[in-house]
Amino acid sequence: MVFDSTVRRELARSFGATLVVILTIVLTMLLIRTVGQAAKGQIAPQDVVLLLGFVALANLPTMLALSLFVAVVVTLGRMYRDSEMVIWFASGVGLRRFVRPVLRTTWPVLLVIALLTLFVVPWGSRSGTELRDRYAARSDLSRVTPGVFQQSSDGSRVFFIERDPQAAGAEAPAIARNVFVLAAAGERESVTSASQGRLETEGEDRVLVLERGQRTDLDRSTGEMAQASFEDYRIVVGERAARLASRLPPRAMTTADLLREPDLRHQGELSWRIGLALGAANLLLLGIGLSATSPRRASNWNLLFALLAFIVYYNLIGLAQAWVASGRLGLGTALLALHGGAFVLALGLLAWRDQGAARRWWPRPAAPRRGLGAPA
Repeated sequence: MVFDSTVRRELARSFGATLVVILTIVLTMLLIRTVGQAAKGQIAPQDVVLLLGFVALANLPTMLALSLFVAVVVTLGRMYRDSEMVIWFASGVGLRRFVRPVLRTTWPVLLVIALLTLFVVPWGSRSGTELRDRYAARSDLSRVTPGVFQQSSDGSRVFFIERDPQAAGAEAPAIARNVFVLAAAGERESVTSASQGRLETEGEDRVLVLERGQRTDLDRSTGEMAQASFEDYRIVVGERAARLASRLPPRAMTTADLLREPDLRHQGELSWRIGLALGAANLLLLGIGLSATSPRRASNWNLLFALLAFIVYYNLIGLAQAWVASGRLGLGTALLALHGGAFVLALGLLAWRDQGAARRWWPRPAAPRRGLGAPA
């Protein structure tokens, strides 16, 4: 049918363009944030691209839902402004008739959103959490980059080293020259420098061995300073073998694990995952009703109201997750109240817009004209 093919073609084209724009903006923001975390020493520099992919996977369902919603509003809004809707309404095609081609075009994307939310996003969150935990469990000196000042994980020490260009073999990564260590504990502060240093393992501890250097201690409360030189100085700086967190957060757990352990936090996470899939479908119906605009008005207020509705809806999904996790609402009650209410609201808005279009464009039968001699 010409009507279905026209709407589906316009909607697919608009969805592709919108998705490219949103992906570009969001990935740029995520890249800046991830690079900033790597610069602060929170993640490994070599894991920036990999962690960016995991974070993008976690945000992909929201980006797809937003792209679908904007595509529906923009496509139908353009048809209103170009008076195409006038032609369809005058031909007897109501606004509810647009639901079928919209759903036929978008159901594969809705299926992808559901699969991503239930299966792929937990895997990406778990992988990203493991990367962060593995890097955080490493010793402070193992995160130091030659030629860069690096702060320890607890913020009490600052390290600076230069790689020894003459070191070779298996011990090369553990040998450095011009080592600088600034340590602060309460009111005491110490500065240690050495011409050369190396890392050694003693049992389960890692030890920094400094050679030919000096140490300066300062008591900031009294102003007393002490300085000493040394030929060999040992500092225990390493932790034990890296261990991952024994319990993953709910966002990183699989959907099957959440169903097997239905406590409040896990039910809250389930409400968020199911809510994303249901919210994407409800937003399509809301988008059809919110796209109505006047062809005489050049402004695009309907898109602004649609974006506001999207923000409010997704904030309500997060609020429902918090209420379920705290025990204020049950899982079924939260899903039925929020998404069932949104579905009823979308149908009501669609019916109201459809009735308004029917009154405006579908002519009623004219009343019979009275003759001159007819009784009043």
